[in-house]
Amino acid sequence: MSVSGTLYIVATPIGNLEDITLRALRTLKEVNAVLAEDTRVTKKLLAHYQIDTKIVRFDAIMEVKLTGEAVRRLLEGEKLALVTDAGTPGISDPGARLVKTARAAGIHIEAVPGASSLTTALSVAGVFADEFLFLGFLPHKKGRQTLLKRIAEYDEAVVFFESTHRIMKLLDELTEHTGERPVVLARELTKMHEEVLTGTSAELTAILASQPVKQKGEFVVIVAEKKGLE
Repeated sequence: MSVSGTLYIVATPIGNLEDITLRALRTLKEVNAVLAEDTRVTKKLLAHYQIDTKIVRFDAIMEVKLTGEAVRRLLEGEKLALVTDAGTPGISDPGARLVKTARAAGIHIEAVPGASSLTTALSVAGVFADEFLFLGFLPHKKGRQTLLKRIAEYDEAVVFFESTHRIMKLLDELTEHTGERPVVLARELTKMHEEVLTGTSAELTAILASQPVKQKGEFVVIVAEKKGLE
């Protein structure tokens, strides 16, 4: 079956609105609608660049409800863009269900690459990352201890996300499981208060405890490879 519609997976800025490609801006202007994880965030982005494309809520809940409708529209020839609230869709964010369903329906899918907090953090961390394990957000309760043990046992770098509300708890847990292994905290990447802190988890605990403002924001956490820097 010939399909004329296209699904664009569009990366958007993780903080600094200038971190968006010309191709992404053109795509967001030309599509019939933008499927957005957080419509408030996407409205600000589109308004900044004077783009008036219709925005449709497409968070984790709505992805389940609206994937069928989105695929129908694509099969009818429409062009849709999927964005998350920050960064690249499908990485610890909604998108996989839609992409999988659209591909099964024979719909053309294009990636419009750009910002990602994962790769941004690794680029400034100063750790060897030829090979690394990415875990997204650790579970709050069930399975958390199992993953912490897995992190401790893994020889290469391990990367995951943590929120401002659990960062101190996480550092205590890492002290218990990974000991003196170096840790990198990349906080508020590309934003006004961007900061990269390095040290053991115990050292970082002391820093954040003495300066509570450093506990605020979104964190990318990197547990360095066991062999350390050479």
